[in-house]
Amino acid sequence: MQIPLRTLERIRAGEVTLAFRRWERARAKAGGRQRTALGVVRIDSVGRVARSKISREEARLAGYPSLASLLRELDARGDAPIWRISLHWAGEDPRRALRERSDLDAADLSELRSRLDRMDKASNHGPWTGETLALIAARPETLAAELASSVGRERLPFKRDVRKLKELGLTESLERGYRLSPRGRAFLEAEGG
Repeated sequence: MQIPLRTLERIRAGEVTLAFRRWERARAKAGGRQRTALGVVRIDSVGRVARSKISREEARLAGYPSLASLLRELDARGDAPIWRISLHWAGEDPRRALRERSDLDAADLSELRSRLDRMDKASNHGPWTGETLALIAARPETLAAELASSVGRERLPFKRDVRKLKELGLTESLERGYRLSPRGRAFLEAEGG
């Protein structure tokens, strides 16, 4: 579920606690968490709702100035069923603290190397982790399409791989491209890169 940055700020402040989406089937589930650019949002409930049953108060809780503005936006998105999503701010993204941690000891380095080796072995396009980390280090803030093309890969599979590195706290997504996190730089330096 895409959530605009301005809305995320209001969720974090506790001003927005609902979202409405038009989906053929639910794309979020109660109890789920969604990592966002600002942190983690927790999904409390998800249920279908008739357009006529949405109240002014619910529109306000979803961050809209009026019920009419919410309905205009929903109507512009087609005629799929409307889903009401109750949500709240769950805190900072744990990857943020992880990527800032650059004081890697021997156990950390061994664990990272082991995880990267497993990713390389599981890959259907061969080892990629070291090459991708080195590429991002050499060309920070470069679009994924350009990075992928430079190593003969398709953009979307390349981006999926970079997300795996991000899960380990090694990279950061930027408005344009990526960069190594402090943790990623420390790992690459320890690996002799």
